[in-house]
Amino acid sequence: MKYYILLALALLFTHSACNSQNGVKNRQDVKDKTNTSASAGSVETLPPNSDHQPAFIGQTRINAVSTVTPYTSEVRAKDLGRPWGIIEMPDGNLLITEKSGFMQMYSKTGQLVKKITGFPTVDNDGQGGLLDVALDPDYKINQTIYWSYSLPQDGGKNQTAVGKGRLNIQAGKIENPRLIFKADPAFKSNLHFGSRLVFDSDGNLFVSSGERSHLDGRMQAQKLSSGLGKIFKITREGKPAPGNPFLNTPDAKPEIYAYGIRNAQGLAIHPVTGDLWELEFGPRGGDEINIIRAGKDYGWPTITYGIEYSGKEIGKNITQAPGMEQPIYYWDPVISPSGISFYTSDQIPEWKNNLFIGCLSGQHIDRIVLNGNKVVGEERLLANEGERFRDVLCSPDGHIYAVTDSGKLYVVSKK
Repeated sequence: MKYYILLALALLFTHSACNSQNGVKNRQDVKDKTNTSASAGSVETLPPNSDHQPAFIGQTRINAVSTVTPYTSEVRAKDLGRPWGIIEMPDGNLLITEKSGFMQMYSKTGQLVKKITGFPTVDNDGQGGLLDVALDPDYKINQTIYWSYSLPQDGGKNQTAVGKGRLNIQAGKIENPRLIFKADPAFKSNLHFGSRLVFDSDGNLFVSSGERSHLDGRMQAQKLSSGLGKIFKITREGKPAPGNPFLNTPDAKPEIYAYGIRNAQGLAIHPVTGDLWELEFGPRGGDEINIIRAGKDYGWPTITYGIEYSGKEIGKNITQAPGMEQPIYYWDPVISPSGISFYTSDQIPEWKNNLFIGCLSGQHIDRIVLNGNKVVGEERLLANEGERFRDVLCSPDGHIYAVTDSGKLYVVSKK
């Protein structure tokens, strides 16, 4: 408690400049209303789940900010089924995955354009299914897309996998679908597939895998011989990307880019720096933001700011260790982050290069304000909707599109 009193005093001083620029206030969840600015503390008012202390000021419970620009939100569609990932097509339509094993293309006004079938069989039990989707960097030429999914294996096992194929929109099907990568070993679990996809500027593909929410899988997050709990970097054919950090490490999987990951359900490339940002679905009190660097160890399960969902301690109950990376921000209690996206439009200037996060148990869209790599403000959008926001897409047109576990398509835009 003493720490949080000191933290609040430090933040009041440290962020006075940010407050005058962005405006801060007690959180007010607004729909079709203008936000105004006033001083406030953190958006989080609930007590933490653990007694862990941050490694530095501003690593958690940062000052609240509130959008000054008038904005509005609305539901554009209500029949998406069980959506998981959403991306924008070159023609402006939205391609949305459905966990059962197909995709749907919607217009931005909410009309179904086409159902896309022909994907390989998925294990859609629990958190599994047809999950994320990404466009080939040369999509306009080759019409190729990539998808992540839970690949069923013998004995009730499954694993995170990546496929690719040609999208024939007119026919509503995937042509020549093929498996290009899988995160070995297969595991008997319906949880923690990770499964986000994002291309870098060189045309290589980042893939996240979870540690399958099992004690055996958890420990494999620290093992370079295992594909559980990792960030991979692969070519468009599923091979290790050139320059990967463990290409010459004995017994290491050469596709691994970083390790010590619990369940990365958010990946995005920063629009200015080109860095890979990761949102990690942590234990109770341990959701976190990381900037992923080649060869780095992000600590799970050796270090964490969380505890078991049962309330028990995890491992040695430590938050720091030599050679392990600190998150740049964490939440306690958790928000259950899923998909993320950087806002790049000039439509709402105060949102430029902010990070937006779909929150599941938090039931809101989280806005993270950044100064370089430092979190300087946080805001909760659409918290009155009572929705689990599964993925968010910040479109170049200035709109934010979001899909929910209840099958809705939301749009947030300048009023």
